[in-house]
Amino acid sequence: MSRLDSFIRRLEAQRACLKLAVELLRGRPGHVIEMGLGNGRTYDHLRELCPDREIFVFERQVAAHPDCIPDPEHLVLGDIEETLPGAAARFAGRVALVHMDIGCGDPAANRRISGFISEFLPRLLASGGLVVSDQAVDFPGARPLDPPAGVAPGRYHLNRLA
Repeated sequence: MSRLDSFIRRLEAQRACLKLAVELLRGRPGHVIEMGLGNGRTYDHLRELCPDREIFVFERQVAAHPDCIPDPEHLVLGDIEETLPGAAARFAGRVALVHMDIGCGDPAANRRISGFISEFLPRLLASGGLVVSDQAVDFPGARPLDPPAGVAPGRYHLNRLA
């Protein structure tokens, strides 16, 4: 499979998993956290999927399209290892959905950062909250969910906090 085809499949899986997560969370309160802004595509999509939820974005350095940059109150700037501990206290138990698209092509780096973030997920998430991620995550209370139809297992990951 070409890298372009792989990229397209990953984005299709991402979109399908986010759609399913939003459906599963309908009627449940809570914020959305986007780990990484990138160029802002997923943040923009989350604004459409979750118009009634506050979306907070964590990003080291903003390089997104100007229309896809959150306001300063919803943007947490800095290295995730420095900003996430404080955010875990700030948002404790009030997050319905965490989306992580953090893969960098280096398997060891991916495991390290997803492991670091995973330590904070139980503190961030409300009961029944969901994590949608390009990387496998493992955290206390996590229950893996099957991906939606058409998404190959392991392409994208969904976990619910019990």
